[in-house]
Amino acid sequence: MLPTELCCVMGYLSFITTKSKQFQAIRRSPLSILITTKSATDLEKPRSNSIAMAMAIKLSLLLLVFSCSLIPTFSLFEDQVGFMDWHQRYIGKVKDAVFHTQKAGRKRVVVSTEENVIASLDLRRGEIFWRHVLGANDVVDKIDIALGKYVITLSSEGSILRAWNLPDGQMVWESSLSGSKSSKAFLTIPANLKLDLDSPIFVYGGTCLYAISSIDGEILWKKDFIPEGIDVHQLILSEGSNVIHATGVSDSSEFNTYEIDVKNGAVLNHAKTSFPRGIFGEILQISSDKSVALDSSQSTLVLISIINKQIHLQETHVSNLIHGVSSNTIILPSKLSGIFSLSTDTFIAFIKLTDEGKLHVMEKFDKKVVVSDALPLSENEQAFALVEHGDSNIHLSVRLVHDMSSNHLKETVKMDHERGFVEKIFINNYVRTDRSHGFRALIVMEDHSLLLLQQGEIVWSRDDGLASIIDVTTSELPVEKIGVSVAKVEDSLFEWLKGHMLKLKGTLMLATPDEITAIQKIRLQSSQKSKMTRDHNGFRRLLIVLTKSGKLFALHSGDGHIVWSTLLQSLRQSPQCPNPTALKLHPWQIPHHHALDHNPSVLVVGRCGLSLSSPSTLTIIDAYTGNAVRNVGPTHSTVQVLSLPFSDSEEQQLHLLIDDEKRAHLYPRSREAVEIFEKESQNVYWYSVEADVGILKGYGVKNRCDGDEFCFEARNLWSVVFPSESEKIISTVTRKGNEVVHTQAKVIADEDVMYKYISKNILFVATVSPKASGPIGSTTPDESVLVVHLVDTVTGRILHRMTHLGSQGPVHAVLSENWVVYHYFNLRAHRYEMSVIEIYDQSRAENKDVLKLIVGKHNLTTPVSSYSRPEVSTKSQSYFFTHSVKAISVTSTAKGITSKHLLIGTIGDQVLALDKRFVDPRRSLNPTQAEKEEGLLPLTDTLPIIPQSYVTHAFKVEGLRGIETIPAKLESTTLVFTYGVDLFFTRLAPSRTYDSLTEDFNYALLLLTIVALVVAIFVTWVLSERKDLQEKWR
Repeated sequence: MLPTELCCVMGYLSFITTKSKQFQAIRRSPLSILITTKSATDLEKPRSNSIAMAMAIKLSLLLLVFSCSLIPTFSLFEDQVGFMDWHQRYIGKVKDAVFHTQKAGRKRVVVSTEENVIASLDLRRGEIFWRHVLGANDVVDKIDIALGKYVITLSSEGSILRAWNLPDGQMVWESSLSGSKSSKAFLTIPANLKLDLDSPIFVYGGTCLYAISSIDGEILWKKDFIPEGIDVHQLILSEGSNVIHATGVSDSSEFNTYEIDVKNGAVLNHAKTSFPRGIFGEILQISSDKSVALDSSQSTLVLISIINKQIHLQETHVSNLIHGVSSNTIILPSKLSGIFSLSTDTFIAFIKLTDEGKLHVMEKFDKKVVVSDALPLSENEQAFALVEHGDSNIHLSVRLVHDMSSNHLKETVKMDHERGFVEKIFINNYVRTDRSHGFRALIVMEDHSLLLLQQGEIVWSRDDGLASIIDVTTSELPVEKIGVSVAKVEDSLFEWLKGHMLKLKGTLMLATPDEITAIQKIRLQSSQKSKMTRDHNGFRRLLIVLTKSGKLFALHSGDGHIVWSTLLQSLRQSPQCPNPTALKLHPWQIPHHHALDHNPSVLVVGRCGLSLSSPSTLTIIDAYTGNAVRNVGPTHSTVQVLSLPFSDSEEQQLHLLIDDEKRAHLYPRSREAVEIFEKESQNVYWYSVEADVGILKGYGVKNRCDGDEFCFEARNLWSVVFPSESEKIISTVTRKGNEVVHTQAKVIADEDVMYKYISKNILFVATVSPKASGPIGSTTPDESVLVVHLVDTVTGRILHRMTHLGSQGPVHAVLSENWVVYHYFNLRAHRYEMSVIEIYDQSRAENKDVLKLIVGKHNLTTPVSSYSRPEVSTKSQSYFFTHSVKAISVTSTAKGITSKHLLIGTIGDQVLALDKRFVDPRRSLNPTQAEKEEGLLPLTDTLPIIPQSYVTHAFKVEGLRGIETIPAKLESTTLVFTYGVDLFFTRLAPSRTYDSLTEDFNYALLLLTIVALVVAIFVTWVLSERKDLQEKWR
């Protein structure tokens, strides 16, 4: 399809051709041509004059057509990837790692993470060779490497076993293991594993022990421990043995051990002994025939020995080993031969099993010490790594298991304190040129980052905490300082001319490969997208993200680089806050009038515990530096945070924090803030959703609390109760607080006006029948009902209610202006559906008298109250939609003028932009001409999926969880930030960039086109004059 500009030029050229017999040029100059109509009897000049002029016009217009055809269209070329968007890949917090450093092939480490990711990383640079993101419920339990070329993973509580090809990550086979009930999961791969049926892989999961073929994943035999009521704690398979040992505890507090034939699963021996006090935690193996556990009181160590196929128990009080310690001890899950570590309230003790069968304390360390598993160095020698923390560094030592006093390696590594403490360590050895052992350590930090240490240096690091973002906000960048030197201006002008000449050569396909590289470099530099000052279009911003680890990151929207990061002290574990959890992130101070005097800041809300009644912490962070401005807490509990539309004289936004007793706490805690709030307190309302009991409640401000001038009691205004036997709340959505609506009026096809019902107090609530609250397909269509409600949160009035029979969740919805779009599953049609509801204000529909508007009696001039019963009407429609949905959002612009696009996060972890016109409820099968001119599309039963509408292009945002839209200062453009395990950012123009030229617009080509047109006109004028002169001399 030709661009609009070319169509206009060609149409004009055709017009000139058809009218050439009626028009004649009576005045010609190099820069202007005046055309007028003449009659046939008034022609004084020869006919050839008009023909020559027509040819001149055609020639100039053809040149214009050719020049315009060289201008790039709206397509995305290869060299434009990364110009307006960026994509970052992460894996999450590593919980298990296996090294593969054989001489053949690339050195790598295979890891599993808390984000259910399996990945292979390059040991040299930390880059991802390959990775797989499993489902949200497919938690990785164990991981190992078999035969040097397969990665074996066990997931979903031991119910799924997979084999992956080590070099490229392709799945080799998958085996589904259906157990009787949930249990711990264990994976045992024989050291002498071969690709034959006589050498299987052993898996315990679902209270069953399986032997799995290493060839195709087929189950060879199965041993179910349900009849015996045994919970297996460990599997032991000695190298070269034909017997596998399973040790566990029964429901009646008995220690049990089984000897099972590896070939057929037959039980060769079963021994048990009673232990009435029970055990705490896991049983830890410390040798081939000995294990250790803690009793239920955590005060006694139980040594479990298997002698002559019988179980022998030996009890040792912790206080006899470690003086002053009697309880609250934990056995750490480190796998060291003959040694285990015991954690107390103040320190960690290493305890050794002597040859006489006694327990002996070898050494004590600070509680923050981290220990790795044992690493075999030779047949009879093992080593392990120990990490101790200093002020701004860490001390890494590698010791032998049988001799902890000897240090194979001792290094001190400088560490950024913003990474926190070391949480896990995995070590690997290599042989130096002098045949001695060298060591590399993979460490997981408190902020979930991953680092590789070698020879006392950090080889590489990965900020994988960004894979677990829980909240996002934005901030403006600093204002650029005025004042630029003349030399800099001249240099910039020279670079500008040079850049455009190179672009011109590239457009005419005359550039060399080096010049093409230079063009791409100049394009990125000229965009200034990573500059640390704000731009006039509002494209450059700070994306401030809060992660699960309690760390705050500021990302530059230009290229995604980390501007600053800080590990919040209020969200680190401490005696005052034993179980910190990050909750919400809100803008705190947004300076407009004081932009040069004050930096913007954000409020981070956390909780010290898992229950809603736990105390909360508040931290105010400078958005430009990442420094903590103020820390509050632990203080009252927080279950809800309300950002109020009021600011004090320092432009600090007022916030209400609602505690578990429904009291409202005002921040900032200043006298000025109290005065502002008390003036507007009668207009402050909020609501709560108690989904577990099916109740909505609305609240208002009552009076001050006793003894605290910044605390206010709440009054219950209304409540909506959904009967638990018929409805269960599964989703609630409200409008964005900062959304801008350009106009309330909507002009429709017959030049009539419909008024949108605009209210920030509308709440969308979706409920399903109790049987339909499970996963899709868990109930029949006759038993499944989905009901959606539009509720006014000031009065509790239900504005609209719609029922979808035979449908169920999950429901994903977005509410904007006067409409809501929601996605669900239709059981009867076996397809996903997307429905839309638009709500209009009927009280303003009839009165359109201009005279009343002039005299002030028009109803648009009267104040609107939520307490007045609204006269509303609704329009709705449903459409089939191809994809399952993970998240849904809508574009937002500065003034709300630009048309809306839905941003849909699909099951394929991509973002699809869908024009709101496709879900217009007024669509009909045969729209009239007026409706077509309005922009209404013909009705179809299915929403289209246009491949070019994917905002993420060919990228995937693995584990997609949220889509944030930020309005730019340019009305046509919205900024889109998508996060999950990966991050993706782009700029989107739903109605095209109608208010600006693109950043790579070729001004040099435009100038060349104008010059060529002027030259063509001058040349044709000279030729025409010469032709006229020759005609006169004839």
